[in-house]
Amino acid sequence: MSTIALVVVLVVVLMIPILGILIDSPLARALARRLEGPESTPAAMTQLARKVELLEAEVDDLTRSVRTLEEEHQFLQRLLAESPRRSTLPPPETS
Repeated sequence: MSTIALVVVLVVVLMIPILGILIDSPLARALARRLEGPESTPAAMTQLARKVELLEAEVDDLTRSVRTLEEEHQFLQRLLAESPRRSTLPPPETS
């Protein structure tokens, strides 16, 4: 009888780490997710996500506008810096 008890104890001792590995495996995680059922997002979260997307689009538009204004500003600054070096047109000839 001590041999049977030793075998049972040995099987139990070996099953503990094996079960730990199986439970932590990706297959077991996928099975647990499937058993939990589909995730449903609340309507408020969906609305917030939509608002965030709209705000991000608006920020992108504003960023493009600011870049355009910066380019125009740099162009005008160069024109102003070059104007003293430019020659002026001669006065029109009267005949």
